[in-house]
Amino acid sequence: MPGMMAVAVLTLVFSSSVCADIYTWTDALGVVHFTDTPPPDRPHRPVEVVAPVTVPMAENLQQHRRISAIREQVQGMLSSDRKEDSARNKSKEKMLAQQNKTCASYRRELAKIQAQLRSGYGNSKGNSLRHKRRNVSQALSRECILR
Repeated sequence: MPGMMAVAVLTLVFSSSVCADIYTWTDALGVVHFTDTPPPDRPHRPVEVVAPVTVPMAENLQQHRRISAIREQVQGMLSSDRKEDSARNKSKEKMLAQQNKTCASYRRELAKIQAQLRSGYGNSKGNSLRHKRRNVSQALSRECILR
């Protein structure tokens, strides 16, 4: 038992000398030197040695898991947004295709009315064609040109 006590005391005494000071100085040739004893004949300065920061592995793994979970959440939200955007784009494409069909129909109708008017009808038939042309032209403007 006394031997163990002596070993413990010696360990404590010698472990305190491990924290020695470090000094730096530059010689005449511009070479920087580091030493544990200050040079007596040269200007020198002490170097502060900062203890390294250590993160326990368990903490590091927990942080990695948290970050991975957040990354997966973000990826999930982005992919669902992309699916919704894709669905919205498809519905917009369908609406645009339908609108293009409607506009083409109005243009065909106008061309047909114009052809009938050029062929020369009487006043009563001509007036009804012009009225029809005005209505189709307004619908074309309202639904296709002004949108």
